[in-house]
Amino acid sequence: MFKKITAAIAATSLLLGAAGVAMADGHKVVDQIKFLIPGGAGGGWDGTARGTGEALTKSGLVGGATYENMSGGGGGKAIAHIIETNDQDTLMVNSTPIVIRSLQGVFPQSFRDLTPIAGTIGDYGAVVVHKDSTIASMPQFLAEYANDPKSVAIGGGSVAGGMDHLIAALIMKNAGANPIDVKYIPYDAGGKAMAGLLSGEIAALTTGFGEAIELARQGEVNILCVTSPERLSTSPDTPTCAEAGSPGTEFVNWRGFFAAPGLSDEKKAQFITALEKMYDTDEWSTVRDRNGWVEIFNADAEFVSFLEAQEEEIGGLMRELGFL
Repeated sequence: MFKKITAAIAATSLLLGAAGVAMADGHKVVDQIKFLIPGGAGGGWDGTARGTGEALTKSGLVGGATYENMSGGGGGKAIAHIIETNDQDTLMVNSTPIVIRSLQGVFPQSFRDLTPIAGTIGDYGAVVVHKDSTIASMPQFLAEYANDPKSVAIGGGSVAGGMDHLIAALIMKNAGANPIDVKYIPYDAGGKAMAGLLSGEIAALTTGFGEAIELARQGEVNILCVTSPERLSTSPDTPTCAEAGSPGTEFVNWRGFFAAPGLSDEKKAQFITALEKMYDTDEWSTVRDRNGWVEIFNADAEFVSFLEAQEEEIGGLMRELGFL
């Protein structure tokens, strides 16, 4: 359902050529970037912005970086701020929730009110159970759900209708079950959801693979499946959800960057070039491996096309579940 993101899509040569990107010393691409973070310190957006800024500045691709955390309105406060200030040096980090929350009307804007720059990293979804659970595999889990959906509570760190709920519903739908029957238990955050799993409040948890693999390595959980198109090298024994009984299930929580509306083609090209070149640096490899990020890169028009497709697909599922 959710289309696979191409692993590396080069920014259009026409745009970059026309913009004439200048590299001050044959290396630096952008003088400074002001990273705007729509959430608090320590969250996924915060880590993405600060990790990206670290790689860009330490590699010399960007002269300097600053960071501003601006929580509020499910990300809407930061979106309104970047539109109002129209600062051409600002990059706002965001992810799949900008699509979901715009559809829900949490804030009045959408990605169309910004200048999409590029999707840069991703985190696949995963279904996990407690290490002592009687459920040993995804086929067994699906069989128990089919027998009595309400006896199999699935938790997540997002509200009903949020991303973790949509992942659970998507998996069940593609497995041939009614996604409306999913007994979803929302928690305030991923950490509280994991605590609910470990205490036995829920039978399973949908969460990001990056978080799941760390707990699996610590022996706390077993991963039943991952929403990637292919098995991941970091956990080669974990089947994809498609392999495990939910054909066609693919989902990636992308993270990427947006600039102010009306950004010049020259500035856009500089941002895109800096991010693209970042992937070839040792500094990026250090940050990426430290955080367990999956590399993606879809820039400019390709990024917009991806966002439009995700909006259509997520919107369809949300309407089916009665959230739109």
